Amino acid sequence: MNKNPQQQHAYRRDLLFLMLCAVFLTALVMGNIIGTTKFVTLLQFSLPDWMVPLVPSLVRDESLYTMSIPVGLLAFPVTFLVTDLVSELFGRKRAQLLVWVGFFMNVFMLLVMTIAWYLPNTGGVSAGETLFDGVYGFMVGNTIGSMIAYLVAQSIDVRLYHFWKKFTNGRHLWLRNNGSTMVSQLVDSTAILSILYFAGNLGDGVTTIGALIILIFNSYIFKFFAALFDTPLIYLSVKWLKDFEEDPEGHSLYNRNVAKPAEEIAK
Repeated sequence: MNKNPQQQHAYRRDLLFLMLCAVFLTALVMGNIIGTTKFVTLLQFSLPDWMVPLVPSLVRDESLYTMSIPVGLLAFPVTFLVTDLVSELFGRKRAQLLVWVGFFMNVFMLLVMTIAWYLPNTGGVSAGETLFDGVYGFMVGNTIGSMIAYLVAQSIDVRLYHFWKKFTNGRHLWLRNNGSTMVSQLVDSTAILSILYFAGNLGDGVTTIGALIILIFNSYIFKFFAALFDTPLIYLSVKWLKDFEEDPEGHSLYNRNVAKPAEEIAK
């Protein structure tokens, strides 16, 4: 039996929401598993002579500056893009629901990994036991710290996004996208790296508060420019997906009649 246009629209909107959730949760879980197992170099450049004494030796070799971030951070800016997109299309409640689902997925992942770590190894079957133990050891500290930082930062992101959306009456998408993400990512970078520092999960080279501040700075600069980069992406995405917007708070970016929520269609 063919679905009527309203049912098809509701189905496609639900599918869109599930796809956004899948991207969000994949980036989140992947980031917590690989976490700080490796730091990668994003860029290097020579510092001018006057700046060399101002830059800690942790991030430079003589005058060569190196921007290094944990590999788990590479996909993390995607999570803020997705929560902003869900906020714009589906409203604050769904965005906050997604944040909570991500939190409990981390709890579930940590529980399963812990059970697997305590179960006895079947000797001679796998050559990766040492690798598993190493990943688990890093993941425990990363995940616990990340869960705290994530829940605070993403909740701030959702609330700031809707504060700016209400304040501007739905205008200036760039303001709420950047105004929420840049603040919440500073909170996230500071919280997660500080927790990992005090837990001893950042390696032997990070032994001072100054070194920690440099890592936070590098991490945030990456997220800052990632937030700027995703501004045109969210404009394109919202324009492309505007027909699926629910806008339950009545602050549509476009002057048009938005689609009714699935609850209303079902009545």
